[in-house]
Order: sequence, then C-alpha cells, then structure tokens
Amino acid sequence: MRFAENAAGELRVSVILQDHADIRSKLSQQGRGKGVAFYPCKAWTTSASGIARRIVDAAFFMIWVMGVLLWTRPRKVYVSTDPPVVVPFIVMVYAKLFRASYIYHLQDIHPEATNVVVPVNPLVYRCLRWIDGLVMRQASRLITITQEMADEIYSRSGTHAEIVVLSNPAVSFEGVDPVSTKRRGFSFCGNAGRLQRIPLLVDAIERYLDAGGSLEFAFAGGGVFAPKLKKLANQYSQVRYDGLISATEAAQLNADYEWALLPIEDEVTRYAFPSKSSSYVFSGAFILAVCGEQTSVAKWVTSNRLGVVVEPDAGALTNAFARIEDGNIETDELDRDRAELKRGLSFECFIEHLSHTILDRTLVE
Repeated sequence: MRFAENAAGELRVSVILQDHADIRSKLSQQGRGKGVAFYPCKAWTTSASGIARRIVDAAFFMIWVMGVLLWTRPRKVYVSTDPPVVVPFIVMVYAKLFRASYIYHLQDIHPEATNVVVPVNPLVYRCLRWIDGLVMRQASRLITITQEMADEIYSRSGTHAEIVVLSNPAVSFEGVDPVSTKRRGFSFCGNAGRLQRIPLLVDAIERYLDAGGSLEFAFAGGGVFAPKLKKLANQYSQVRYDGLISATEAAQLNADYEWALLPIEDEVTRYAFPSKSSSYVFSGAFILAVCGEQTSVAKWVTSNRLGVVVEPDAGALTNAFARIEDGNIETDELDRDRAELKRGLSFECFIEHLSHTILDRTLVE
C-alpha cells in the first residue's frame, strides 16, 4: 500500500487484489489510497479453507486479473505469489500479448511449498511446476526472501533474470507500548496452518502443562489448526487464543512476552520463510525456533543471536519449555538491541528497495 501510494504521485497506479475485509471502506475510514485505482475482487476463502475451494477461488481471481489488465493496459506489472502460479501465469500471458514487462515477487515457491504438507497429484504438480518455471524465465526481474530461495529458483527454472533478495518487513510497531517487565511465556502470531507444526506444538504444550509447567502461551491468528488452539486454550488457564486480530494488536502481543514461537516444517524452508519472523525481531522477544538446525530459519536465528533452536520433537520441545522456566537457557549472549537488523527489516527500508527494484529509482514520500 505504501509503495502504491508513493508511486501514484508520479505514475498511474492500479492495484488488483483479493478482498477479504471490504478494502474500500477501510481505505475511506483511514484516508489511505490517494491517487491509486483499486480493483478488489471478493475473496471467498481463507487459509483455513479446503484445497478444492481455494483452487476455484484462485481461478475466479485469475479471470478477474486478466479482465482488469485488459481494461487498464499497464506497461509494467508487479505480481506476487498470492494466489500462486495461476495469477503470475496470467500476468505473463498479458505481458507477451501486449509487450509489457513484469516483476515477479516470490514470497513462496509453489507448487513445492504446498506439496510439502498437502501432496499434489504428480501430473498436476509437474504441470504447475513447468508453468511457474516458464513465468520465472519470462520475468524482467524476480524478487524473493532468502538466498536459499533464490538458489532454488535458479536451480529449478534456469532463469537468466536478476533475482533480488528482499526480506519481508515487520508490521508497524507504532502505537505499541513497550512493557518494562515482559510476561513469562511465549507468543505466536500468524497463520496456524499446515506448515507451522501446530499439532507438535499442542502436544508439547500439553505435556509441559500436565507436568506442572507455569509459563503462559498466547496465540493469535487463523488457519486450519485454529480449532486446535482454541480447544487448548479452553483446557488450560495458562493458554489464551485471541483468534484473528489486527497487526497492531499482534505486535503488542509479541512485545508483551519474553519469547516468541517460530515453528516451521524443515522442507518448506527451501521454498518459503515465515513472515512473522521480522515482527518478532522488533518485538524484542527471544525466538524459540522449532526446526532442524540446518534450515535457513535456524541459521537466521542463531547467526543474528535472536534465540535458540529446538529440534521438531515433542519431548525436546517440552524440555525446552521447562529449561526456560527454570532459567537454564542462557540469554545473556543474545542480541536484545538488534538495531542493525531492525534497520534492514523496517518498512522504510523495504519500500526503498522495492522502489529501486520495480522502478529503478527511489520514490520520495
């Protein structure tokens, strides 16, 4: 949104999006979106919806995108992986037909990321992978989140386009009140989906609390495993589940607790990186990553001295909770200030790099 608003001061800017929350009324209430033409398409599914329904929803949005592109006829298109594969493919088709260019922002690499937890029919998988590789090769420039993902893109697609590595920014922490004494426990804000090891977390928390553990656990966000978190909160007084909350409320929740949970399936770290990680940096919470030690997530946590990594095993995780409660995990060597990392993950830095990448120049607000 900030990038679109800044660019609208010099260029004709249109935004096509799936609308989950009546975007026009929210923009009007907050006085945002000046000079930007919005083309929202009603979204009928969420991350908790079934795969079949999400495919139908993506197909409808694909048609909507092509219609708006034919109506507005842009010379340059910026497209991301939400929804993946089909919409970037439509952008590529439009660009070929009307001699436009496009920049492809891969926040996840599909269908591989999906296939990690929801096996895709092999024929469909190969077809989608070929289509996305074609889209990568035809793009004027690619953007992704980590060097590991960039290497995967080069290996998979054989593209000769430049790949820019650009970390996801943190949510705004304006309006967040820093607490002098953080609550003893853990927060988790984000999608409780198929990649976040939620069943493992729930199992470990139940074992820890049944053994007399006293640390608190606070969850927020939707997803396919949200009912499990709600049930857990109903069973234990030390667990709370706030459901879907605003970005500011999520930032405040993270800032309130000593630790933040960062669970992720190992295999998927080749194709994605948890977006909540940047906000965890700004919250000041130590990070407890639940993944293999050789993953990009584990290396990011340890190299930046943000927290500790625990293998994805219920017993090991239960033991880590107990060690943190007893003060047996050393935190003195961890980076509490994070000033340099915060600068790189700030929204201002993200907008500056995005402007350079898309428009080959910096936009002045």
